Amino acid sequence: MATFSVAALTVLELAPPEMIELAARCGYDKVGLRLLPATPGGVAYRLMDDAPLLRETLRRLQSTGVTVADIEVVAFRPETDVGSFTPFFEAGARLGAKHILVAAYDPDLARFSDRYRQFCEAAAQYGLTSDLEFMPWTSVPDLETAIRIVGGIDHPAAGILVDALHFDRSQSSLGDLRTIPARRLHYWQLCDGPAERPSTTEQLIHAAREERMFPGEGGLDIVGLARAMPDDLTISIEVPTVQLAKTVDAETRARRALAAGKTVVERARANS
Repeated sequence: MATFSVAALTVLELAPPEMIELAARCGYDKVGLRLLPATPGGVAYRLMDDAPLLRETLRRLQSTGVTVADIEVVAFRPETDVGSFTPFFEAGARLGAKHILVAAYDPDLARFSDRYRQFCEAAAQYGLTSDLEFMPWTSVPDLETAIRIVGGIDHPAAGILVDALHFDRSQSSLGDLRTIPARRLHYWQLCDGPAERPSTTEQLIHAAREERMFPGEGGLDIVGLARAMPDDLTISIEVPTVQLAKTVDAETRARRALAAGKTVVERARANS
């Protein structure tokens, strides 16, 4: 049986306690929680700075049996200080999280790699992996670059996060994916999108952060991707639909996303 998590971006309007209750009602096994914003001023629920909200989140986890797959998002920039993340790690450990989503916005890849290694070492002390997500508009734009950086670090906590949309938009290959050692893949993100790739960076970012498609409803080869991924990984369903959210509630969207994701995985495994 596949294990499914609802990603923070799918229902970002919900604070962690409400998100956990929704996940339980919809049949998700896990949740991904956004403790840090993807961009300055973006939406995030800083549980490390809000003791009452953290306590309530822990209470909901215990009462529902839902667990935390990942916490996000650590966006490395030139000024990033690895030492500042101790409260973030501590909150992740209290939540029982397994993974941290890491993104590279530092154009100096040598400096990023050095800090990423330090981050992996620190996160590992709290039982957390550090999973590098490649995205076309970041300093790690494709799978090939991610493989090189994570392989160079060669730390047990370092991993590569494969997002179905970014995998397609970066024109990464299933052949490259199959070269990744299984120990470097800890979880992956499933969604869909139009077959035609956006022509500008602004369009890429807008689609990724606000307007994805439910699995199986777009033109990406997500069945092929699902077939290539190890069966034992948690599948994070990440489907932000900002326009749809204006008229359709979070639970309806989350149920639709999970049902669609399960169908894709079933198709992939039936044809493997």
